[in-house]
Formats: sequence, structure tokens, C-alpha cells
Amino acid sequence: MTQLDVSYRYGNAPSEAEMRALDNVHEVYGVRRIAFDEKQNIVRVEFDASRLSEAAIAGLLRRAGVDLKEKLVLA
Repeated sequence: MTQLDVSYRYGNAPSEAEMRALDNVHEVYGVRRIAFDEKQNIVRVEFDASRLSEAAIAGLLRRAGVDLKEKLVLA
């Protein structure tokens, strides 16, 4: 298992319906954790890179309705 984190800046805060859709993202094998920083509009996802790619994570978030703007580079 290769654990990675990816962070994205998002536009509009997720609605209740989008948060419920994110519960389904938690069910995807390889997604370990999803955390939101509402002050900075950042969503961070911890995942197993041997199972999923960053592009797959972005796709899952977008399908759940998260308004992704840009991928952030972690320092």
C-alpha cells in the first residue's frame, strides 16, 4: 500500500446533498480519509495510490458535486 494525500481548492462550500454523496466516496476501496478546511476552502483526501490515481480522486469528488478549482502542491 502506498499512502498519498492530495489537496484541492474548491469554490462553493459543499451542500448537504453533496456531503451525503461524499459518504459514497468513503465507500470506494482505497479512499482512507476526506477532510475539509472550510476557512481556506481546501479538501484533502488520503488514499491508497496502488488502488487509485489523483485523477480518479478528482473525478470522485467532482461526481459527488464538489466544486474543485485547482490542485494544491503540498509543501
